[in-house]
Amino acid sequence: MMAAGQAAAAGASVTLLERNERLGKKLAITGKGRGNVTNAADIGDFIQQFPGNGSFLYAAFYRFTNEDVRNFFLEQGVPTAVERGGRVFPQSQRAADLVEAMKRFLNLKNVRVQLARRVTAILTSENRVSGISCGDEQIPADAVVLATGGASYPATGSSGDGYLLAKKLGHTIVSPRAALVPLETAEAWGRELVGLSLKNVTARVKVNGKIIAEEFGEMLFTHYGLSGPIILTLSRVVVRALEQKQQPSVLINLKAALTQEQLDARLLRDFEKYARKQFKNSLVDLLPQRLIVPVMALAGIPPELPVHQVSKTQRTALLEVLTCLPLTVTGKRPLREAIVTAGGVSLKEVNPATMGSKLIEGLYFAGELLDVDGNTGGYNLQAAFSTGFLAGSSVAGKE
Repeated sequence: MMAAGQAAAAGASVTLLERNERLGKKLAITGKGRGNVTNAADIGDFIQQFPGNGSFLYAAFYRFTNEDVRNFFLEQGVPTAVERGGRVFPQSQRAADLVEAMKRFLNLKNVRVQLARRVTAILTSENRVSGISCGDEQIPADAVVLATGGASYPATGSSGDGYLLAKKLGHTIVSPRAALVPLETAEAWGRELVGLSLKNVTARVKVNGKIIAEEFGEMLFTHYGLSGPIILTLSRVVVRALEQKQQPSVLINLKAALTQEQLDARLLRDFEKYARKQFKNSLVDLLPQRLIVPVMALAGIPPELPVHQVSKTQRTALLEVLTCLPLTVTGKRPLREAIVTAGGVSLKEVNPATMGSKLIEGLYFAGELLDVDGNTGGYNLQAAFSTGFLAGSSVAGKE
């Protein structure tokens, strides 16, 4: 939508062919339906949020920045607000408002939108784009922007069509795989905490006795294991470990804001406050109610033990659990459930200054179809808008 609108704004005659029966199905579910449209971080820091291939996006990010995105939506009647971690959402808290804004933009720029139109081939003549095929129908075109998304959430239309279209034209496809994906864990007690969200915790990934990554923030227990922002970010290194047949585990520091000494002092105060209670009633000020039972079990302290009888050894065991709650990762959720698809059209074959193909004249790429994937927090949508803007501008320039 951004590429189409920008190309039209620059003077091109544009038709947007949408496979779905309506526009913006994936945009409408971003940020759990609230629309995490970008991040307020310094634009110079964005590259670091795309491990591996972030430098490819340098030109796109500076051509259409996060402030440009916010101003764009403000002009379309959707003011935004910054939340924890720099995440930017519509003030209305409705991703659907972002979709409506994009639709208004397309209408304003006279883009012809054709819904329920699945492109089956991109036509070329003498190594340049000449049109596209929709089944038996052929539509002439001087340029084509492929912006089909990756292969996650196929119900939104991202079923991998773009990979096939690009591959037919000779482009190399880096094998698509899950990025920002929830994790499956072994512990039964973890699955009993379905829906429990933890904030201000630190999650660390341990492989072969070494901590290889950690993140601070929010996470969520699910019926299969773990999800939430910090888990999704860590999933990149976890998936890599799983692919190497290693056994990763996730260690949760439930009280990351406190040092070991501060947490011990806190425990002593709580134990004094609840000295006449049973141990199971001494943690109510420290932990969510549903988390108390598994913490007690892992610490090996009997629930009915009078608080004043808790030994220093038992308190030390409790401290260990509170700062190093262990969960064994057994796998990841399927690609279709990943927030973002890693892999895609090889960046070696795409001009980062234009998003144009180095193989086929008049062919451009935008968004998740490219072999770039970023961390959670609005970065991937910014990449989509920035590459879409750059591709649309380049198309119009060529025309």
